[in-house]
Amino acid sequence: MTVRVGVITFPGSLDDGDAQRAVRLAGAEPVALWHGSHDLDGVDALVLPGGFSYGDYLRAGAIAALAPIMSEVKDAAAKGMPILGICNGFQMLVEAHLLPGGLIRNAHQQFIRRDQRLVVENADTAWTSEFEVGQEIVIPLKNADGGYIASADTLARINGEGLVAFRYAGVNPNGSIDDIAGLTNERGNVVGLMPHPEHAIEPGFGPDTAAAMRSGVDGLKFFTAAVSAVVASAA
Repeated sequence: MTVRVGVITFPGSLDDGDAQRAVRLAGAEPVALWHGSHDLDGVDALVLPGGFSYGDYLRAGAIAALAPIMSEVKDAAAKGMPILGICNGFQMLVEAHLLPGGLIRNAHQQFIRRDQRLVVENADTAWTSEFEVGQEIVIPLKNADGGYIASADTLARINGEGLVAFRYAGVNPNGSIDDIAGLTNERGNVVGLMPHPEHAIEPGFGPDTAAAMRSGVDGLKFFTAAVSAVVASAA
């Protein structure tokens, strides 16, 4: 079967084209979707890409969470469709209450970009099943509003229920509580993270590794895992 993955473009999206390329390299068909639409065009999975939707006014992702297409995104999430929010997309998911907590300005008040080490905390989601718990991966990070926050009760719940998908390793780049870099919902179909897996999909363009400069492709497994999850659910 041909797996079709929708990538939603919002005003101010920057990485929608990169996300579409990642989908294509994972063996699926990327489908461009528009924030003002109410039509998901029959896609099997969704990506909310990085960028600065609506100029990050109010709070990053806050206005995008109210975009017309987000009604369909919420319905799709409730039905179990795999949905990935990357950076600004992660911010949209928490603002839309599809993931718990919130994201605020980095603790040092500066934009940061770096190749970031992550530890995989949950490998039972549609987007992380090709990793192993405890595995360390390297994914590029670039954000100004990546500080994850949550109430004590929410933090206890997400830790207790295994909803932390990734934690920062080596350095916490933005002051996120408990080193949280990414989350999943209870069902495991919705995942959000601040680093950008679509920038680690192709040799020659990814993070440096011990093997060679820019040879890191850890991000590709996010997309191939989702493709496999869709195929398995259709079998």
